Amino acid sequence: MVVVKRVIELWSSMRTVLLALVFGVFAAVVAAQPSPRWMTLPPTPTLPTPERSGHAPVNGIAIWYATFGTNGSPVILLHGGLANANYWGHQVRALAKSHRVIVMDSRGHGRSTRDSRPYGYALMASDVIGLMDHLGIPQAAVVGWSDGAIIGLSMTMSHPNRVSRLFAFAANSDPSGVKDVDKSPVFTAFIARAEKEYEQPSATPTQYKEFLAQISNMWATQPNWTAADLNAIKVRTWIVDADHDEAIHRANTEFMARAIPNAGLLLQPEVSHLSFLQAPEQFTQHVELFLARKWD
Repeated sequence: MVVVKRVIELWSSMRTVLLALVFGVFAAVVAAQPSPRWMTLPPTPTLPTPERSGHAPVNGIAIWYATFGTNGSPVILLHGGLANANYWGHQVRALAKSHRVIVMDSRGHGRSTRDSRPYGYALMASDVIGLMDHLGIPQAAVVGWSDGAIIGLSMTMSHPNRVSRLFAFAANSDPSGVKDVDKSPVFTAFIARAEKEYEQPSATPTQYKEFLAQISNMWATQPNWTAADLNAIKVRTWIVDADHDEAIHRANTEFMARAIPNAGLLLQPEVSHLSFLQAPEQFTQHVELFLARKWD
């Protein structure tokens, strides 16, 4: 019996060691697996050397802009809230081969200034129209991300003759369409990055908290579009989102695609609200497909 007991004790000890080894190997394998790309925040790209850049006097402020490429129809890329035009670096390099590409920093973002007026999508849409007037562009295709997509939608309502087509990525039609992004590690990391990126180029480098508060108030109260509002849009539009968007409710995306006449609906795979950084080639291919699309 003593021998049997000793054997049992030895086996129990060996089993403990073996289990620890197995779990250790499993943990190491899991840790070595790359994060799914929708859980990553790739570096902010840089813009290539522009054909032209500067500040345009628009609506009492100075809008920074840059243009790339001289051939083809004009395409305006509008960035999301808290960001700046640099975020389009990957797309600019590809699109400028066949289009005249224009980027801008929205009011108070990046290198553009702001005034005391509260942020609003209609005001920011009028900034884009003002820049188009300054550059002598009667009409352009618009590609927007998040706030940029909402600005694009606002433009199709207020100035439909100035927008030839709209690629609206990660927009929402009202505040209920936005998720609680505080629970997303990717989005919170983006907000932290945006604060650091704000300081260097800004005309008001110490006022990020005030800037964030004003933008957050806009997010909490705008836009407020009904199905009837969206149904009045006549511009050819694709409503686009990511299949793992941490900021936008899928139901709101589908609602907008249904409400806008003849709108396309596209869900980009394995990406999030930062799709154009996480899978830039995929995002750009979708934009190029949209820009080449011919309608009867």
